[in-house]
Amino acid sequence: MKRRRLVILWLALLCGVGCADEKAKKAAHEMTGGDPDSGKVALENRGCAACHTIPGIPGAYGLVGPSLAEVSSRNYIGGVLENKPENMLRWLTDPPSVSTNTAMPNLGLDAQEVRDIASYLYTLK
Repeated sequence: MKRRRLVILWLALLCGVGCADEKAKKAAHEMTGGDPDSGKVALENRGCAACHTIPGIPGAYGLVGPSLAEVSSRNYIGGVLENKPENMLRWLTDPPSVSTNTAMPNLGLDAQEVRDIASYLYTLK
């Protein structure tokens, strides 16, 4: 009986983590119009790990740019824009047009990649 309770508790804990993850993904999608799972793939494929540490991205331990851990909780994007979805989209579309002092290049992301990457970043709480 005690083991059964532990199994039920463990399963409930796993569901709680999974449910919270799904809530974060849904909220991020609603904010950006993007798909967080596709954003994760885009971050991997576009080489963002070369410059950034990004939770959930294998090998993403870059130190050129800032860590993107908890980026959704920060006040500013790129040190210059208020952290709002429309500003995140603007930043990802063309960082040098927002700040000439940034080291982040224009990666030539298409509009859907921008929405997807922003969506993934907004899951990083």
